[in-house]
Amino acid sequence: MRHRTTYRYGAPVERCRNEVHLRPRDTPNQVCLEHEFRSDPLPASWSERLDHFGNTVTGFAVDGPFDILEVIATSVVETSAPPAPDPLGPSWNEVRDLLATDLNPEVIEAREFCFSSPLVPETPAAFGWAASSFPAGRPLVEAVTDLNMRIHSEFDYVPGTTSVSTPPAEVLEHRSGVCQDFAHLAIAALRSLGLAARYVSGYLETNPPPGAPRLVGADASHAWFSVFVPGHGWFDLDPTNNVPTGEHHVTTAWGRDYGDVPPVKGIVFGGGSQPELAVAVDVEPIST
Repeated sequence: MRHRTTYRYGAPVERCRNEVHLRPRDTPNQVCLEHEFRSDPLPASWSERLDHFGNTVTGFAVDGPFDILEVIATSVVETSAPPAPDPLGPSWNEVRDLLATDLNPEVIEAREFCFSSPLVPETPAAFGWAASSFPAGRPLVEAVTDLNMRIHSEFDYVPGTTSVSTPPAEVLEHRSGVCQDFAHLAIAALRSLGLAARYVSGYLETNPPPGAPRLVGADASHAWFSVFVPGHGWFDLDPTNNVPTGEHHVTTAWGRDYGDVPPVKGIVFGGGSQPELAVAVDVEPIST
């Protein structure tokens, strides 16, 4: 997996300070075997740390003058399909009540994903829109799978019509967006019901297996959402493609919303007006 971000500035940059979420996480179904990070120009300093959610954050500083900055991350990751939760498990009502009262450490940890966050504020419209998928007593896994399907069927994938800061209410109104928008909408709907939902940043394999359809969102950073299912853990679904995540999804980081886990962010001193930005992502299988 190779992620290349290129900034072209209209005037020399004196210095910049940056953070990236580009190292894939280790999970029960994913192991990062190799990872290399570099920038051009070379960083004057860099460091790694774990954030609140356990994601690896690489911080680096580049001193100028320069007018082009490239950030390149290359990783080798081994993945497998996660086990599926029981579709006839607890109802969404039971899970809502459990999240509100249970003192089990796993539930307490999940509870922080029940609340509004900067890019997923309280959205009453999302509650009304999601209601038909969540009649009383319906199993949570069945209900959230239906919600995932409805986002895929009722919303158009249209790059360029939104930004990462577009609120879920606006996405719901215009019925279009990209993977980040669909993830934020699903999270807004689930949190409005008292459920725990988090934002997941990652990638899709560029080349699907022979005979399989090419998934939308390949060749770019991808995003989906995850819902907490007691007794199972976190269940990840990709509304852009109407599938649970599998071995062709690579998880980089998770948080409350996109703002917790942007691939690249930073501060630039100089550089003129808005820079020209180009992002190229390749995710390809390696024969064993």
